Amino acid sequence: MPGSFAELYRPLLKEVFLKLAREQLEQGADGLTCADAYAEQGKPDFTLAYLLLTESAEDVKRAIFARSYERRAELSEQRADEFSQRFHRSFPMIKTEAQKDRTTAHNIRESTIEE
Repeated sequence: MPGSFAELYRPLLKEVFLKLAREQLEQGADGLTCADAYAEQGKPDFTLAYLLLTESAEDVKRAIFARSYERRAELSEQRADEFSQRFHRSFPMIKTEAQKDRTTAHNIRESTIEE
């Protein structure tokens, strides 16, 4: 049986991200709004920090966190395509990392972790 969102994902996060998120929340920022905005930018570390500091349903947190990885995969693939056109060669490592992000997103949605 998987643990809670915090139990599963807190060990993956560096303290610096929590510190920055905590500072923003202390200044009145809405945690869920910030998490959603960072997810849209494809920044899972910041997304996770806000989600860990915000009260919300576990399934909502998982969906937002997974979306941050999916978005990062999309942005990485776009960047790989742009680099391919610009430099006239492929960038398979970027595509590989994008696939890893998609797998991570799937695992988050399924509440599993594979390191």
